[in-house]
Amino acid sequence: MKRFDSATLIPGSTWSAEADTTAEVVRRAVENLRTLHGETDIRPEMIERIKERIVDSTSTRSH
Repeated sequence: MKRFDSATLIPGSTWSAEADTTAEVVRRAVENLRTLHGETDIRPEMIERIKERIVDSTSTRSH
């Protein structure tokens, strides 16, 4: 499993995503940016920052 905790990018944030692949974690993070934060333009730099913070996880719980 792969996991992204948004607090690693945005201090104080509590949102996280977990999935089998890095691509799915990134997709969920981008969806979160669009739906919860109203972002319409997701820059490639933001995608790279998200990817850099994705870690392997032993948990099977999905967010």
